[in-house]
Amino acid sequence: MSKSLIIVESPAKARTLQRYLGKSFSVKASVGHIRDLPVSSLGVDIENDFSPNYVTIRGKNKIISDLKAAAKQADEIYLAPDPDREGEAIAFHIAESLKSIKKPIHRALFHELTKKAILKAIEDSTDLNHKLFEAQQARRILDRLVGYQISPLLWEKVRRGLSAGRVQSVAVRMICERDQAIHEFKAEEYWSIITTLEGGTPPLLMAALEKIAGKKIGTKKSLIDNQATADRICAELKDSEFTVAKVTKKQKKRNPAPPFITSSMQMEANRKLRFSAKKTMTLAQKLYEGIELGEEGPTGLITYMRTDSTRLSEDAVNSARDYINTTFGDKFLPAKANVYRTKKSAQDAHEAVRPTDTFNTPEKMAGLLDKDMLALYSLIWKRFVACQMTPAIFDQTAITVTAGKYDLKATGSIMRFHGFMKLYVESTDDQAADKSSASDSELNLPDLKEGEKLTLKGIEPAQHFTQPPPHYTEATLVKALEENGVGRPSTYAAIISTIQDKEYVVLDKRRFHPTDLGKLVNELLVKHFPKIMDVEFTANMEEQLDQVEEGSREWLQLLKDFYGPFKETLEKARKEMESVKSATTPTDIPCPECDGKMVIRWGRNGEFLACENYPTCKHTQDFRKDADGKIVPIERDAPEESGEKCEKCGLPMVYKHGRFGKFLACSGYPACKHIKAQTTGVPCPEEGCDGEIVQKVSKRGKVFYSCNRYPKCTFAIWDKPVNKACPLCGSPYLVEKTSKKEGRQLRCPEKSCKYSESLEDEG
Repeated sequence: MSKSLIIVESPAKARTLQRYLGKSFSVKASVGHIRDLPVSSLGVDIENDFSPNYVTIRGKNKIISDLKAAAKQADEIYLAPDPDREGEAIAFHIAESLKSIKKPIHRALFHELTKKAILKAIEDSTDLNHKLFEAQQARRILDRLVGYQISPLLWEKVRRGLSAGRVQSVAVRMICERDQAIHEFKAEEYWSIITTLEGGTPPLLMAALEKIAGKKIGTKKSLIDNQATADRICAELKDSEFTVAKVTKKQKKRNPAPPFITSSMQMEANRKLRFSAKKTMTLAQKLYEGIELGEEGPTGLITYMRTDSTRLSEDAVNSARDYINTTFGDKFLPAKANVYRTKKSAQDAHEAVRPTDTFNTPEKMAGLLDKDMLALYSLIWKRFVACQMTPAIFDQTAITVTAGKYDLKATGSIMRFHGFMKLYVESTDDQAADKSSASDSELNLPDLKEGEKLTLKGIEPAQHFTQPPPHYTEATLVKALEENGVGRPSTYAAIISTIQDKEYVVLDKRRFHPTDLGKLVNELLVKHFPKIMDVEFTANMEEQLDQVEEGSREWLQLLKDFYGPFKETLEKARKEMESVKSATTPTDIPCPECDGKMVIRWGRNGEFLACENYPTCKHTQDFRKDADGKIVPIERDAPEESGEKCEKCGLPMVYKHGRFGKFLACSGYPACKHIKAQTTGVPCPEEGCDGEIVQKVSKRGKVFYSCNRYPKCTFAIWDKPVNKACPLCGSPYLVEKTSKKEGRQLRCPEKSCKYSESLEDEG
């Protein structure tokens, strides 16, 4: 009996496929990429047509051996990593490692993991897509050329460990420029005037001043920009006669939003669920690859989650329409299916993100999914079903009132039919809004007639100031990246994670703020690499990569066109970029230990104050900047209070700074030397222990990690643990390791398991 081998990249996906395909197929997982550019070197032969030097990723030799053994037992091989550029690269490298087996190799594209879709994908399998692979390879080489050649420059001029990325650095620039725009914003005063008017029928009418002598009052450069003007207008209105000039009534429709693409799913999950882009994509990946549904086994619940197309299959639409008609009735079902136009730049290789089975409702899945997974699945399911429902219908009324040269207006609307809004309403970005108008969609308006006289019952002037643009949230940053063509939806989560991991930006109250380090690196890169940091140039590069995928541009020519000008810029920057390590900024702050002045220097942890007489005087201290940007030294004898009490002696616990960073210690030192351990978020792996691994410092000053239930539990390790299970052996945690040869990595702590993954994203 013939047997086929299917190779996917994920063990979870492999389990789902095996359930559907049975014994006639053997399903194996590569556990992601098996080959990549080396971590410890550039890995690109620039002089030899940018030839990449691919090496086997550490820990993947055993996996490759297992795949070869399985391939020898099979009659045919189907490569089925994810259906995108990255998946195509995985498939190419697997094919390369198996070519000596000399078995027929096919490419299968699974857009959803249902039995029907899986069997159809195998039946429609094709050859490997060379253009798709070349697009991925070109992107990988571009990122390597930029990251591995600019980053060492930052190490030399600023500090080791920094990195620059072709796309991540542009994202940091966008955040820095938004922050700068906010700080440079000059608020302008304006006033609104709301009147309370009485007509022949209740309720009272709240109408806002809209025009003066036919001109809109506005906000910026307003016609009412001070209290004196507002008071004068109020006085004139009090002596005026109010007449209903116009009553407009019309029916308005609100259409449902299209089904999710990757970016809109990330934005909506951030707005509604407070999920980061990374968390959203991690959960979506699990929903796509398959969830254990009791006796049914692992089942894929959504279609492939990396897509920029709103296209839906005919089967999916018909299923949604059946559900709508059965559940809500024919009033909620449009005569024809709703079709959504995909933007021109979309690849359209996949459908929109949707449930694989409409009748797998969130209610049905409630007992089978954890809280966060259910929340995201519900969002995807509701958005998809709602997109095939009828519009919501409103009766909107607008009333215009005249009072001499003044025009006032009130609007209100009443929902007549919920339509799709009975199931789902799209959220909006929570940007600052000024409630300076009496207009309100829920405002209840009186039934007034044109020409009717109204009586003034009250008038209220209110002062306002124009607001700066808000700092980016994850949702608005994703939106800005998409609108500017920076990166692709499949890369947004990685971009956002990287710029935070590198400490270029911080997320404070769900808003991105650049750190001092981020501002400094951005300033240097914009000055010395203006083209690389240009948003339009980066967007154009994405378009060229798309052209490589489409076959209208050669990948090698793209790299040649890029590298010539980049090399010149790089050589110039090496000569001209100033060293921040040796730079100082003078201040008028006296040194408390000698007759010198303090200067601002840049160190490993950012800016600090140091005596100008160094090395004769080695006094240093931290500082902060007040609202006016003035330097305020932070006295060392005033540690930051934590609000906690020492469990040993009862004195207040305070935050201190040591060679290993910020830590919580007793204020009674040296009489009490109690230090509160820092948590890692990793549960203790010892069987039967419900403790947690915390960071501690040994008597010799070395950091180690142990269970917080010591001495009851004696578990301890030297390497920093990470709350992530090993995909190979199932170890409940991984550890961070750093070496000159391999760089920063996550590795499995089990000696018998060789799993590792690189943490060096872009240099």
